[in-house]
Amino acid sequence: MKQVDGTECLAAGDSRPPSQGSHTVPAASGRTLAPGYIHLGVSKEIVPTLRELGVDPDPVIRAAGLDPRLFDDSMNVIPFAALGRLYTLCVARTGCAHFGLLVGRRASILSLGLVGRLMRHSHTIGDAVRALASNLSVEDRAVVPSLTTSDGTVLLTYATYPVESSSVEQILDAAVGVTVNILRTLCGSDWRPSEALLPRVAPADQSLYRHHFRAPVRFNQESASIVFPARDLDLRIAGADALLRAMLEEKIQRLKGDPGSEFSDDIRRLLRTRLTSNRCSADDIAELLAMHRRTLSRRLKDSGLGYRAISNEIRFEIARQLLQHTSVPLGEIAAALGYSEASAFTRAFRRWSGQTPTAWRAKGRHE
Repeated sequence: MKQVDGTECLAAGDSRPPSQGSHTVPAASGRTLAPGYIHLGVSKEIVPTLRELGVDPDPVIRAAGLDPRLFDDSMNVIPFAALGRLYTLCVARTGCAHFGLLVGRRASILSLGLVGRLMRHSHTIGDAVRALASNLSVEDRAVVPSLTTSDGTVLLTYATYPVESSSVEQILDAAVGVTVNILRTLCGSDWRPSEALLPRVAPADQSLYRHHFRAPVRFNQESASIVFPARDLDLRIAGADALLRAMLEEKIQRLKGDPGSEFSDDIRRLLRTRLTSNRCSADDIAELLAMHRRTLSRRLKDSGLGYRAISNEIRFEIARQLLQHTSVPLGEIAAALGYSEASAFTRAFRRWSGQTPTAWRAKGRHE
């Protein structure tokens, strides 16, 4: 290992997480990412966005505990918690409440690395978005996409799942923003979604959102989603190369099959995208994974966690994000998390945090 400006960088191929209290950052890796880590990818656009707003990026990046030279290569890997700190600082230094959208607007399909290239050479739009939903974990172990189709409408949804994270609304703005760019690359520059859903309080100035999405934008939603007609899934992608697609699929499968991936983290990813819209008992998840319920319990026990503990961890994460970043009423949050009444949610939240949801929201807004 070598020291660079006080930041310890792991050698290529080493995806171990850093020790507590340090600002260790793994360099580009040929292995499966550790949970809670991401390739810079879209976030590489933070540097030119800061410069565009008249702010020197290097002091801001150092203040977040990162080496500015990491941003020279989108394949470098950083902790998601550090990215959250960086977005918080960027908003504070620029005074721009829609900083994440500016970052996503600058990014492209190539910002998603191997997954973006696989999307570019998929046969149809449906194949491309399914490739995104199935494989983004090789580029990002913190933001989780999911795809649902109902009544002729598609929702391409993003969620985050690390417990300790800040500026989630900025990160999701960036994710949804670049997704529209990607779909316009694949479908044509005139493509537009039916609407965009964002889990954040509506900003005073919504003009940039309307300009970028070219569609209605709904704030204070439970998730970050792009909504578009299901017929778009059948659109053919011009210039797709079947041989290159097969090579990319093989490489991604090798990465996903790396023994370093953690089963409990895979369960977290599943729960983060399903808790607010599907049945999520242990039996349901076991069936989804085509394994016996006892097998699921045994594999989770090997990691030191039970299913109930993980599901409550994710419920707490979702609740905190909605309380902090939106004005969604408590009753709606309770229903989204599977509670039959708001009082049951309040009791659970008090067990998790030591405070009622109302008190936690008020304290967060004050801070």
